[in-house]
Amino acid sequence: MEPLLRVKGIYKRFGKKEVLKDISFELYPKDILGIIGPNGAGKSTLLYILLGIITPEKGEIFYFGRNFFQERSSLLKRVGFASQYVSLPYSLTVKENLMVFSHLYEVEEPERKINELLELFKLKEKEKVLSRALSSGEMMRLNLVRANLSDPEILLLDEPTAGLDPEYVKYVGTILKDRAEKQGKAIILTSHQLGELEKIINKILLLKEGKIIGYGTLKEVFHKFSVSHLEDLYFKVFGDVNL
Repeated sequence: MEPLLRVKGIYKRFGKKEVLKDISFELYPKDILGIIGPNGAGKSTLLYILLGIITPEKGEIFYFGRNFFQERSSLLKRVGFASQYVSLPYSLTVKENLMVFSHLYEVEEPERKINELLELFKLKEKEKVLSRALSSGEMMRLNLVRANLSDPEILLLDEPTAGLDPEYVKYVGTILKDRAEKQGKAIILTSHQLGELEKIINKILLLKEGKIIGYGTLKEVFHKFSVSHLEDLYFKVFGDVNL
């Protein structure tokens, strides 16, 4: 089976600081890959490279078997992204924001798609509210709706449960697993909530000082480090280091 995403030998530095060193991995349909590491490990930098926001010094990226650096614009139409650090226009309502992006993404039947996703992420009652009035958790859910507008085959999610109440963390995790398992989508995500992350992911990539020190299924990586839970793995590998 051809991977949806293949990353080979990515290397990135900022000045004299090596941020990512020889990063390689593959992502297949139904994979939910958690990228785990302390602050400064290179997690967000890696996601931004996968989006073409940052250019690496070395390495190759192939989406759907095609060279990302040669066909960036067309390939990104099949990739969704959400992050707690991305803000949407505050002067527009929730619905207006989504209508703008649906036109940018050339979404068919945008009204139907928007209503469907607003219901799914429990934001329907907020559709006429200005974005500036949303809580941080509601803004994150709005970003998740936006990321799913074009029905992408791959989702890149940076802290997708940030700011969410515990009930919504669990609910969003269920949505992500359902989209991967039933629709064959592939998802990469980062999260500081290790207990909830363990319930969502089926593969893991451990980053430490820009290097991969563990990669594989949860079972494989747990076996390698002789642990049974993600929190145990984190503290065994990284010690008492901030997430």
